[in-house]
Amino acid sequence: MADLPSDRDVLMDILAFHLEAGVDVALGEEPVDRFAESAAEVRTAGAAPGRPRPAAAAAASSALPPPPAPPPSAMPAPAGRGMPARPPAAPAETGAPPPPDIAALDARAAAASAANLDSLRVLLEGFDGCPLKATATRLVFADGNPQARIMFVGEAPGREEDIEGKPFVGRSGKLLDRMMAAIGLDRGSAYIANVVPWRPPGNRTPTPQETAICLPFIRRQIELVNPDVLVCLGGPSAQTLLGITDGITKARGRWLDYQTGRRSIAALATFHPAYLLRTPLGKRMVWRDFLAIRRRLEETRNGRM
Repeated sequence: MADLPSDRDVLMDILAFHLEAGVDVALGEEPVDRFAESAAEVRTAGAAPGRPRPAAAAAASSALPPPPAPPPSAMPAPAGRGMPARPPAAPAETGAPPPPDIAALDARAAAASAANLDSLRVLLEGFDGCPLKATATRLVFADGNPQARIMFVGEAPGREEDIEGKPFVGRSGKLLDRMMAAIGLDRGSAYIANVVPWRPPGNRTPTPQETAICLPFIRRQIELVNPDVLVCLGGPSAQTLLGITDGITKARGRWLDYQTGRRSIAALATFHPAYLLRTPLGKRMVWRDFLAIRRRLEETRNGRM
């Protein structure tokens, strides 16, 4: 009869599960329903403008003295003959990011103005159009050699990447290092980035709006690195950059062309290392993909492409 797992083993498995899911901070011993709290605050704050208020609230307000009249300098001047009425004051800045369509246009203009990778990083540091920036610890821009002939692009950083500010430094990053080493590559001969440079809360999947806002920056990053081979790690990266609609299982292993506007780059999609940690059987297919990557690098080095 097999030994049953101990309580300690069960607890360690639970902790590992929560770490993989991106739960890294405990705020209390009991869960708190923030939505219920918000609803209670709305109910106690009184009725919204334009709606009838409860009788108790109306009676309380009628008992209060009227507010003092504003000073003459603060009162709007009446519109006289030949003098237009004063326009209403502009609303105060709230600090909220712009709407997604406006933010995407701002990102496109900012990315196009970057002359090199350093200026692109500075622009991203100061860009406030993506709401993920407000919840992330820091920008996760890139790692590796900007002069490399091969570029790997994932979807978004995770917890460890958010802490260190570099892509692929957690468990999946260590596996990627071993995968690259198997074909003679390392971080000194490759360039690594993500489509989205800020960690989504709880390691959730970025929304289509968040991805669209960040897309001009990763496209410009690829243009500036100008690799000979582009490897999309995972389905979201391949669908965003290569425009494919197939799932990663069907799309992986096929060579496609990535157009920068100046040249065509050989692009290949393969499984994300995080997927391989959950599904080790996929390593056999990824090994074939990496052998194809090595052959393509050798062919471009020899000028046969």
